[in-house]
Order: sequence, then structure tokens, then C-alpha cells
Amino acid sequence: MTTLPDRPRTALLVIDVQNGVVDGSHNRDEMIANINTLIDKARAEDVPVVWVQHSGADLVRGSESWNYVPELVRRDAESLIHKTYLDSFEETDLESVLAGHRVGRLVVTGAQTDACIRSTLHGALVRGYDATLVADAHTTEDLTAFGAPPPEQVVAHTNLYWQWQKAPGRRGGTMDTVEVSFSAEQAD
Repeated sequence: MTTLPDRPRTALLVIDVQNGVVDGSHNRDEMIANINTLIDKARAEDVPVVWVQHSGADLVRGSESWNYVPELVRRDAESLIHKTYLDSFEETDLESVLAGHRVGRLVVTGAQTDACIRSTLHGALVRGYDATLVADAHTTEDLTAFGAPPPEQVVAHTNLYWQWQKAPGRRGGTMDTVEVSFSAEQAD
């Protein structure tokens, strides 16, 4: 349903599953296991897996906190997008990578739910992509000390509101890992 012409393919986005981002996060191990399941499924179906890696004051390039968690292994042929803003599209080559793969639909996973995940989902939708959030494959840290709800509520709320997101010719939506299909039939 994407509004991007001649973009029939789907890509899996793995956003910021870095040591310093997910260390101590809600449902960390389950989320990583689900992402690994999705990566295996995407690779088996020849679906592009696109990795996004944030850098900033707390995530200095090359540092241990900046590195992806060891449980997730990117293949050399898979695209790696370096970013410094919450929205994975801002000042990156994500759009050109997706265009090169003829991608119009994104399946989104990773961290942090209330920052980079939400920003990228909205960024995708306004740019013409369909964007599906994998409900059990994203997480956030505990920011209750700053007035935020507990992480499990942040995740649940994001899943709740994203399941109904749509715009003319585009749609959001959520599904669990076991429901994800990269086939064109599901995207229609």
C-alpha cells in the first residue's frame, strides 16, 4: 500500500540494539531472541536486513557501549546506517539504501521504543513507507525516575497506538514475531 512508486519489497530494520542502549532494558533477552528469529527469516527469504547504529555523547563510535550486542551478528553484505538523530532517516543514507533495494514496506525492531523507534516509525510513514512495528521486538530503558511510565507500559502504549496508524496510501500496524511474514501477500 506504500505511496512510493515501484517499491514492492520489504526490509527488516534493526535499530540501535547496542550495548549501551539495551543494557538493563525491559525484556532485553526476549527482544534480542525475537530479532534473531526475524533476521533468520528475512535472510532465508532474501529480504534486506538494514542495521541502524546511533552515535552521540554516550555512544562514542568504536566504544563498547556503541557496539551492537554480541547476540546479533550483521553480515558484511547487509547495510549499516550510522545516525546521530532519533529518526533513522535524518541525515543518513537510509532512504537511498531502501530505494536501491526497491523497499516500500518496513518491519521495525530495536531500541529505544520511546525515542528512536517512534521517531523512525513516524519518519517512515511521512516519507511514504508502510511501517510495521514488531510488538515483541522492541524495548526501552527505565526512565521512571524522570517521570516516564515503566518500560513495559511504554512498550504496550506504543504497540497500542501504532496498530492504528495510517495516512493516505500508507499504513502502520503491529504484529508479534511469529506473525511476521515478509511476503508480498501480507503487505497488500
